[in-house]
Amino acid sequence: MPLLTGAEPFRHEGGEAAVLLCHGFTGSPQPLRPWAEHLAGHGLTVSLPLLPGHGTRWEDLRVTGWQDWYAEVDRELRLLRDRCPRVFVAGLSMGGALALRLAARHGDAVSGVMVVNPANRVHGVAAHALPVLRHLVPATRGIAGDIAKPSRTELGYDRVPLHAAHSLRTFLRLLDGELPRVTQPLLLLRSPQDHVVPPADSARILGRVSSVDVTEVLLEQSYHVATLDYDAERIFQESTAFIGRLAPGTVKEPGLGKEGTTAGG
Repeated sequence: MPLLTGAEPFRHEGGEAAVLLCHGFTGSPQPLRPWAEHLAGHGLTVSLPLLPGHGTRWEDLRVTGWQDWYAEVDRELRLLRDRCPRVFVAGLSMGGALALRLAARHGDAVSGVMVVNPANRVHGVAAHALPVLRHLVPATRGIAGDIAKPSRTELGYDRVPLHAAHSLRTFLRLLDGELPRVTQPLLLLRSPQDHVVPPADSARILGRVSSVDVTEVLLEQSYHVATLDYDAERIFQESTAFIGRLAPGTVKEPGLGKEGTTAGG
């Protein structure tokens, strides 16, 4: 299937510090692209991959699972580690959960974690019925587009395949047991008004990780897809400050970083 316009992955060859960005469930790289471009503009090496089953049609997501999504970001992390001595992982929603598992599994190979409205569980009464319901109902209504800013839209599926939702639930339960293995510095940015992931998920994550260096930032003006919302610039600035503090000298002023190429697709 051809990719939806705007769903292309993003890569930029920059300096010796790298950031791996992970997008959310039923979404695409599109809502994270402004963040990726900001980081690239400050001289960082950036990878924003497209997760399997995403960016085409919801039926393609139905035949994938969490192992496929995690394998993609795990592969990207290993490629970045081959080129850059410092690698940070980041993500939105399920992408935040993927970033946290990378940190839990790779230890010192990850220099820091940055997550925006990270998911910790699948909510709702229907979540408990997913093991059976997924065999009876192929999909339910989509979750994309929770943005306060009227002028912005998220590129994502309008349907959620229940087979994939069941796999996501399995993954999040697995990750919850691994969170104490996260010891890296953590920047967690969350929206108090989030209609997809409730505040309890961030609270659970903060209470489970073993990180000592933890910064929590409230995105008061944004909904779930905060990287496209009113607080987007705050996310960008907080993340470059976080990286600059942990890896001094790697964040450059725009236009002064190492030259590289940016490619989509």
